[in-house]
Amino acid sequence: MAKKAKKTAGDRRGKGKDYDDRSDIEKIHTQWHKLTGLHNRLEWSAAVIRAASACEIAANLAIRAEYADRSTFSTKYVDKLLYWANGLNNKMDKLLLPMLSAAEAVEFAGLKPLAKTVYEQRNKIAHSGIFLDEDESKAVIEAARQFIEKLVKIYDSSFKLKDRKGYGE
Repeated sequence: MAKKAKKTAGDRRGKGKDYDDRSDIEKIHTQWHKLTGLHNRLEWSAAVIRAASACEIAANLAIRAEYADRSTFSTKYVDKLLYWANGLNNKMDKLLLPMLSAAEAVEFAGLKPLAKTVYEQRNKIAHSGIFLDEDESKAVIEAARQFIEKLVKIYDSSFKLKDRKGYGE
């Protein structure tokens, strides 16, 4: 019997595929791979921007899954909603959280403060040009990790982010 090939980091990221052809999960892994590399190169603020992008893609994944489960909306229409919502905060507040029942919302508890930590710092970098130091960026990236893993695991229980070698050392 042939051995099953072990999935590599490149496989998780959809390496070799055009970015637009990758699944949301592959895009999250791609963003995470990039941000850990940026952080290793002391590009702390740029790493936070990538962390925020990964969070927003995780929110996209959740919103797409919920709309697919609850509606007959076309994927094209849901993509337009995602574009309209523009940003992690709006995607959470206007698209994802309002469609949950009280019982379902329990599973999503704790995501909002993590998202707030990420998008507030992302906005300071993107709109005010601030620079974060290593410790500040690590705190934001950790909030992003917790947000992404908690949210994505609701839809894919085996999901786990993998850091690039040297990250956090």
